[in-house]
Amino acid sequence: MPTGPETVLPHRPPFLLLDEIVEESESHVLARTILRPDDELWSRVYAGHYPGNPITPGVLLCEMLFQAAAVLACRLARRLGLSGTPVATRIQEAKFRTPVRPGDRVDIRAELAERLANAFFMRGSVKKNGRLAAEARFAVALAKTAAAADNLDRFSPSPPKAAENA
Repeated sequence: MPTGPETVLPHRPPFLLLDEIVEESESHVLARTILRPDDELWSRVYAGHYPGNPITPGVLLCEMLFQAAAVLACRLARRLGLSGTPVATRIQEAKFRTPVRPGDRVDIRAELAERLANAFFMRGSVKKNGRLAAEARFAVALAKTAAAADNLDRFSPSPPKAAENA
């Protein structure tokens, strides 16, 4: 049964980019949105991004992935007894395959690959009419406060540093 992402995410229009969550499990979320050219955000984006032949910017396709991943991270955090605001901390291997245009309906899938403390390593895809439009690997971490998000290194685990000889 579809649910609204606003029940989980802190995002609100015009920057809530997901229309609905259509499927959830312990390891993935599938969201859907229609890129309405008369919408407050999309009308401005399409007016300036390749005017006359508008395409959706790849960075906004990535944001859709991050928002779907944030829904999954919130659900997982609740089950694990963790708290915090999900924030994107890393993106790798982003690839853009098929242009997404005004009026297109896209399905956004975020899958958990691995969890380390409060960091969730994910992979995701954006599909238009069943065709791959974008894909990426990325991480989402739980930031404790807005101020803490300014120092994301604290929330995105890195390999341990070698101990110094004293």
